[in-house]
Amino acid sequence: MTPRFALGILVAGTVVVGAATMGERIVARQGNTSRTTVIYWEKWTGKEGEDMRKVVDAFNASQDRILVHYLSISGVDQKTLLATSGGNPPDIAGIWQDQVLQFADNGALMDLSPYARATGVRREQYIPAYWDPLTDRGHLLALPSTPASITLHVRPDLVPAQFASPETFPKTLEGLDALSDQITRRSKNGSLELAGFLPSNPGWWNWAWGPLFGADLLKGGRPTLNSPEMIRAFTWTGSYAKRYGSQAVQTFQSGFGNFSSPQDPFMTGKVATELNGVWKANYINIYRKELKWFAVPFPYPADRPDLAGHSILSQDVLVIPRGAKHPREAFEFIRFVQRQDVMEGLCLSHGKTSPLQSVSEEFFRRHSNPQIRLFDALARSPQAITLPHTGMYPQMGAELGNAFQEVNTGSKTPRQALNDAQRRVDGLWEIYQTQVVNP
Repeated sequence: MTPRFALGILVAGTVVVGAATMGERIVARQGNTSRTTVIYWEKWTGKEGEDMRKVVDAFNASQDRILVHYLSISGVDQKTLLATSGGNPPDIAGIWQDQVLQFADNGALMDLSPYARATGVRREQYIPAYWDPLTDRGHLLALPSTPASITLHVRPDLVPAQFASPETFPKTLEGLDALSDQITRRSKNGSLELAGFLPSNPGWWNWAWGPLFGADLLKGGRPTLNSPEMIRAFTWTGSYAKRYGSQAVQTFQSGFGNFSSPQDPFMTGKVATELNGVWKANYINIYRKELKWFAVPFPYPADRPDLAGHSILSQDVLVIPRGAKHPREAFEFIRFVQRQDVMEGLCLSHGKTSPLQSVSEEFFRRHSNPQIRLFDALARSPQAITLPHTGMYPQMGAELGNAFQEVNTGSKTPRQALNDAQRRVDGLWEIYQTQVVNP
């Protein structure tokens, strides 16, 4: 194992060997067919996994030269890294955008640029905020599978009538704060019964609070976690725990059901507003189809109107690990997924937005989210917020998540929590540069 792979590979080898052995057995069966066998590891299970399996089946039926074998693999990121370091990776891996640059810095990815040029895959075909994060130093490292934009979801039956529409809902954070205070309700014993808004629910994008206040998490290429904008953002998120009581909020959230169940707090009416992704409509349609809701861009600070109309973006992506046995054939499948009809079918089934510039009217008409045009428009906005462009993001995200919890529980002030996070990430940065980027 090279030094590049030493950092970040923390999964038990025996588990990975099992997955790799499965891949070897499938490859061994290649002799039973005239086709080239391509091994594809993906993280999805359940319906999402079956939806992608249908795409694989369609590709296999579309030609007679390549046979893609699809495997749903838990911990696909760590297992792909270790399998790559061992020289036996899958031909394709489905990972998250969060990990692309970290994989690249570890030397674990093939450059897709030559294949893209040869097959006519170009930046102009994609929404820039989905394409650009998948490139680095002139290399194309991945292509999208299913992307998503994130907005504030609102229950109109739980807010005052004057705010119960996208047009009249508060546009600023100050307006959201006042509305939340107005509608938050407690029981006689002081416990929370209804929260207007909680930054900790669901708590999946703690890295993004700073950028929502205009923070840049990378300055001069170095992680910057304790800028004035970051401190302001965490002061704002922490104000909710102060107003409603840190322990009261924790107790309240401990009673929340899973987001993919009928006990989801937004669906049961425990929260009136919630930061969530375009996929939320899928679960509402399954568990509470009659529920009325709408989405709006997340509010902005009143003194920063330049930040209006922003949205956090995320995406699942397809990569070809370094050392893949059949990269050309693997890219042919990835290229198939990028076809407008295939991409729209997959994104429709997952309840996601399309990453493509060209979107059919049928896609908008058939989508499970009645506000899909808003989510699509926000992804195209110059205000779209994407992950910091560095392989250090996983460490930065972990530090910001830890700082968020420290502020939310009241154990540290925002400045203390972020200064401590900055000190730790500075140390990690030096190690990352010497052991991973420039070993």
